[in-house]
Amino acid sequence: MDDRTAPDELALPADEGGDPFEDWVVEAMDELPDAFRERLGGVAIVVEDWPTHDQLETVHAPGLFGLYQGVPRSAWGADQVPIPSKITIFRGPLLRSFAAQEDRRAQVIATVHHEIAHHFGISDERLHELASQHRSRLR
Repeated sequence: MDDRTAPDELALPADEGGDPFEDWVVEAMDELPDAFRERLGGVAIVVEDWPTHDQLETVHAPGLFGLYQGVPRSAWGADQVPIPSKITIFRGPLLRSFAAQEDRRAQVIATVHHEIAHHFGISDERLHELASQHRSRLR
C-alpha cells in the first residue's frame, strides 16, 4: 500500500446519495456565514485519500486531517498572488481516527472550518486559544 491508498476497511460505504464524506465537506461550506464564503474567492477545496510524505514534511506532522496551502487573506498583496490557495481534506486519516459516522461528520466539518480559518490568517495557536475560550464558556 502506498501512502495515498486507503485500506478497504477505511472506505465508507457509498449510499444512494453518493459519498457522505464529500457531502460533509459541502455541508461545512454551507454552514459558513455569507461574509466568509464570499471572501474565499478562488480557493480550491479538494478531498484526497492520504497526505503525501512531502505534505507531512512541510508541516512537520506525523499525520494530517487537512492542509491549507497558499497565501492567507491577511497577508499584504494576497489578492495579486498568481496561484490560488488550496485546502485539502484527507479522507483516510479522518476515517481511521473516528469510528462513528456522526463523529466523522463532525470532524470533517471542523477540519474544513479549521483550514478555512488558516486562509483568513488565523494560526493554529490562535485557533487553540479560541477553542479553549469556547469550552470554558460552555462550562
